[in-house]
Amino acid sequence: MQRVSVRIGEEQLMVLMVPCPDRFQTLRWLGVEALRRCAETRPGEGLSSEEEFVIRSRADGRLLDLEESISSALDDGDSIELLLLCCFFSQYIYLDGNSLTTVDLFSLGKGLIKIKVCVGPPLSPERTRMLLALRINTLAKGHSGVSLETLQKMVAAFNESCLSWVPEKGTVGASGDLSPLAHLALGLMGEGRMWSPLTGWTESSTVLEAHGLTPISLKPKEGIALINGTQMMSALGAEAVERAEAVARQADVIAALTLEVLRGTNKAFDKDVHAVRPHPGQTVVAQHFRSLLHSDIFPSEIAEDKPYDRVQDAYTLRCCPQVHGVAVDTIAFVKKILNTELNSGTDNPLVFAERGVTLSGGNFHGEYPAKALDFLSIGVHELASISERRIERLCNPSLSELPAFLVKDGGLNSGFMVAHCTAAALVSENKALCHPASVDSISTSAATEDHVSMGGWAARKALRVVEHVEQVLAIELLAACQALEFHRPLRTTAPLEKVYELLRSVILIIFISRLLFSREKVLKNCN
Repeated sequence: MQRVSVRIGEEQLMVLMVPCPDRFQTLRWLGVEALRRCAETRPGEGLSSEEEFVIRSRADGRLLDLEESISSALDDGDSIELLLLCCFFSQYIYLDGNSLTTVDLFSLGKGLIKIKVCVGPPLSPERTRMLLALRINTLAKGHSGVSLETLQKMVAAFNESCLSWVPEKGTVGASGDLSPLAHLALGLMGEGRMWSPLTGWTESSTVLEAHGLTPISLKPKEGIALINGTQMMSALGAEAVERAEAVARQADVIAALTLEVLRGTNKAFDKDVHAVRPHPGQTVVAQHFRSLLHSDIFPSEIAEDKPYDRVQDAYTLRCCPQVHGVAVDTIAFVKKILNTELNSGTDNPLVFAERGVTLSGGNFHGEYPAKALDFLSIGVHELASISERRIERLCNPSLSELPAFLVKDGGLNSGFMVAHCTAAALVSENKALCHPASVDSISTSAATEDHVSMGGWAARKALRVVEHVEQVLAIELLAACQALEFHRPLRTTAPLEKVYELLRSVILIIFISRLLFSREKVLKNCN
């Protein structure tokens, strides 16, 4: 039996789950049934199943055709909003140049709804949650001049996951992240749009009321205290550096597996080699390789199968400690900068109660996180750059002594050829993204803000660089595991066998899930 979550009106704010025993009933039936149940539950509201209404999708805000069947319009557990025509004239749809539907346009023509314009895509709820938490942390430092009541309302909104609509673009990173933080504050004041797990995206006042919260009412100094600071770039930067740290560890494991299937040597990772150039990252990466490759503790049948017959390996294999190592050290440097920034007072002016003074300064300037995040992009990109070259070695039979593109019977099956093209494309895109944002500055605010950091763009592109690095290394892992198949029945070291087993189990789960999903779609279309 299909079940649909229905929220009735913006005044009543009633949410109920309506079972649909007959999935071929229309959305009009669903609306009437929801109104009937609501009237029984709240007889004092004056509602009846005779009310005229429209139904809007909670997922994307579009109006749904009331004559469409439930099964074709909705999936089990979907959420819709039922709006009474008597109060529907206060509703809006947001025009962004991408999501307008024929139903929306038809309703606009009838004068049923009003429009608002969107300022680009918003931050995801996860990133907005980080932004709000970081802003609370800065205000809790005690130098911003906000009341305890305002701070407690922000904490309550965070704990209920009531998150403002915050555009990801629009900050130049000096006077802080003014535009994004203004949008963050706007939702908390009951204006603009908000999201919560209960309501989805809708008007902020509706979201706050649904969670039993009241909007912030600004007191002296609080307006500027809520919008001035480096929290946008720092929040996005924190995600970027955490993901970079994770992918740097994974890069060592993946590269070790590639070296193994290409029958490379572990001599380049000898402890003495790295002791005479003791950079911390290089030392750690070399130790990782020693713990993964052939040794007395973890012998490899592939390494023992035949003696190493080359003078030395290519740089992409031999120089992993040096290349991966500087990425590790870069990440550590950036993390130190960001950890300081996360716990800093970055708004203006700052209140020093113990001295009884309020001082204007420049702590809002985002040059520290901007420069650090530009450095992060450059450092972590190299993990993808060297990985792509190892993928080339895996796919090229003249370099690997393995079948071309890691497939036995070529021809129609192109193997990993296109996967390598994808890796090459991502690495090339990263080269452009690694151009530093913070070398740019543009004067704003009638030349009073005459030097800016561009830290918001530095943070956003750092995230994109890290994402591309993750994807390139994922391709290398797939290719290395495929190459391992051609060495069977020989086995690699126990740690690398565990990596192989994990990948194969995950791929199997994904394959089965997609197969079942496709089957459900086919059955749904047949019905």
